[in-house]
Amino acid sequence: MTFQINAISMKTRALGLLMLLTLVLAGCAQRTVIVDREADDADPTLALEYRDFEFAAMDAVNSLLSSGAVDHPENKRYVMAVSRVTNDTMQRIDTDQLIRQVRIALLQSGKVITTSAISADGVQDELLDEVRRLRGSEEFRADTQVETGTLISPDFGLTGKIMQRNIDRDRRTQQVEYYFQLVLTDLRNGLAVWENETPIIKRGSNRSVAW
Repeated sequence: MTFQINAISMKTRALGLLMLLTLVLAGCAQRTVIVDREADDADPTLALEYRDFEFAAMDAVNSLLSSGAVDHPENKRYVMAVSRVTNDTMQRIDTDQLIRQVRIALLQSGKVITTSAISADGVQDELLDEVRRLRGSEEFRADTQVETGTLISPDFGLTGKIMQRNIDRDRRTQQVEYYFQLVLTDLRNGLAVWENETPIIKRGSNRSVAW
C-alpha cells in the first residue's frame, strides 16, 4: 500500500514539474507580431529582405521614368513583356518579388502596361491559351468566344539579374554586396533603351550567414 502511495506521489510530482516546465517555456517563447513596414526599426540582416526588394524596385522605376524611355509620343501606354530575371545569389529567392513591384509601379505611372501573353518562358497566364482552344466549341456561346488577332505584341522586354559578392574585410567583418540589374530592350530593333544597377551593400559579423 505504501509503495502504491509513493508511486502515485512520484507521478504527481513529475506531472507538476512537467506542467511547470511547459509554462516556463511558453513564457520564454518569443511573441509573434505583425511588422509595421513604415515603422520597422529592426536591425537589417546580411541576407536580402523585403526592404531591399522595395528599395531596388523603386530605384529602378524612378530611374526608368526619369529617363524618358517610356514616354510615348502620343501619350499612349507602351506594352512591356517580362523576360527572365536570373538569381545569381547564394539565396533561394523568387525574382518575381522584385519584378512584381516594378510592374505595379509602372502600371500605376500610366506609361506602361504589361502583357501576360508572352514571356521568355512562354505564356505567363495559361488561361490565354485555354480560352483560345474553345473556338468552335459547341459548349460555349459563339459570341463569347475570343476571336483571332486580338493579342497585342509588346513594345519592350524587361530582363535582369540579381548578383551577390561576399568580401572578407578583416577577421571579424564581412561585406556582402548585392547588385540588382535591369535592362529594357526595344523589341522592334533589339536596342537596350534603358539600363539600371542598384547596389545594396551590407556589413556584419563573419559569424553571420547571407543565405
